[in-house]
Amino acid sequence: MQNAKQKLDRLGESLVSGFQLAALFVIGATIVWSAAHDYLEMIRVGHARLDDILLLFIYLELGTMVGIYFKTERLPVLFLLYIAITAMTRFLAVDVKALPIESILLVTGSILLLTLAVLVLQIATSKFTTSDERKESDLDVDSRSGDGRLPRASR
Repeated sequence: MQNAKQKLDRLGESLVSGFQLAALFVIGATIVWSAAHDYLEMIRVGHARLDDILLLFIYLELGTMVGIYFKTERLPVLFLLYIAITAMTRFLAVDVKALPIESILLVTGSILLLTLAVLVLQIATSKFTTSDERKESDLDVDSRSGDGRLPRASR
């Protein structure tokens, strides 16, 4: 009976891993496809506006997040925060003239709050992560250097 349970457990783990791998490829391909489509549109128009460039950064951050998850099987929470900050910055850059002051204050306050969350996570990571855990996942966001750059392997 135990042998059958072990086989079913292995099968279940294989199916979950296979699904995750397929989903990562689909998400990654969708990011590349979307970024290429938007970039080709910028070329067609003949210029890129600030919101276009910020959109490319969002694609870059999404792709990096997928790459980190693919290599480490950890979801880099900090990248989700970076994406949210970039998306809100893009929203402000595009719509600042049409927004009421209350909306501008709400969005900038949200950006500040997300930035503080990044700071708290970075401090917590540096204080509560052992050097062995940092070495174990060189590509994880937890291993960012103090200057905010990704490790050499990810650049």
